[in-house]
Amino acid sequence: MTATYTFDIFSSLDGFGAAGGDWTGYWGKQGPELLDHRLALYGVEQRMVLGANTYRLFARMLAESTEDSDVRDPWVTRMRNLPMTVVSSTLEDPLDWPDATIAKGDAVDVVRRLKEDSDVPLRSHGSLAMNRALMAADLVDRVQVTLFPVITGRTGLDPVFQGAADFDLELVEHHTLDDHIQELVYRPTLHA
Repeated sequence: MTATYTFDIFSSLDGFGAAGGDWTGYWGKQGPELLDHRLALYGVEQRMVLGANTYRLFARMLAESTEDSDVRDPWVTRMRNLPMTVVSSTLEDPLDWPDATIAKGDAVDVVRRLKEDSDVPLRSHGSLAMNRALMAADLVDRVQVTLFPVITGRTGLDPVFQGAADFDLELVEHHTLDDHIQELVYRPTLHA
């Protein structure tokens, strides 16, 4: 049986994965429903898959954070303690992350192998370039977009789908969290 792979991403309404300026984490829009929902998503057995750049970003943010910061929300702590594969040709062991292993090689080959061998679902949070390549290779089963009610036209960073192939999306699940955040889960199919 092939493991399910979910590309999990936060986005502004205009398609950015982050913002500069005076925006804070979650664009300042998080609430208890979002945080509880995220903790439940990461509470099930699964393997995380990150690219090297996203791993470095998470590791740096966690190292620089305090116990009270958004960076250490319970779901992030749970994510950090899940088994993780970091796809990288530049990182070296050991990683400053519990239960993380480095997989050398092309992300498409690594994830194809993981999907065949894993007994648990696979999930990636962020890792935009890697996940765009995985989508193009038809390895992403679900695209989970948590859509925050902001437009970051002047300060938006990390366009989520810039340079991606064209896809048709079938909505398979949706939730409204804290009365203003939308979580949309799609099954992607390359547009012919």
